[in-house]
Amino acid sequence: MSFFNLISTGGLTLAAGLAVSTAAFAASAAPAAPAPAPPAGSDRITNPVAEFAGIDKITGRIITFDVYINETVQFGALQVTPRVCYSRPQNEEPKTDSFVEVDEITLDRKIRRIFTGWMFAESPGLNAVEHAVYDVWLKECKQKSDVPAPDATKADATKADASKPVAAKPKPASAKPTPVATPDVEQSDPTEPDTTTTN
Repeated sequence: MSFFNLISTGGLTLAAGLAVSTAAFAASAAPAAPAPAPPAGSDRITNPVAEFAGIDKITGRIITFDVYINETVQFGALQVTPRVCYSRPQNEEPKTDSFVEVDEITLDRKIRRIFTGWMFAESPGLNAVEHAVYDVWLKECKQKSDVPAPDATKADATKADASKPVAAKPKPASAKPTPVATPDVEQSDPTEPDTTTTN
């Protein structure tokens, strides 16, 4: 055998050994197929309440207030209306955002839109409403609020109206009043003229 035959035979043997060991390793160490990742937007939570904070720059007071989705709350001269409020489960990185419309009531009683867009609780300075007198920013999205829901107040008013006794309908003005009869006194007909004379 020549030197080159030994090298080529040895190389083939080495290559065959590597191929067999690689195939065996690939078969034994094949990891289980990873579960498909859920779509990015599927794990967000839709909340019925958005919590905002606002500052009155004149008095320096910071006020926190809750607003139900699609309801409007007035803060100073601003009207804040959240349209949606999304958050993430607590085991994930927090990402809380809300699409908000903010209107200003001007001195001549006109309503002017000053902000429409997304607010992010984790980056309050990114899209906060900056006004000459008031600033408003999103704090969080919540499932419940201490403030009664607007539908609940309407429902309570309806229940209160239903629990009141129905008032008697007033009689028309043309109807003749019914005199109350008492046993000792004789009643005269109010439509006839009084013919009794007093001397």
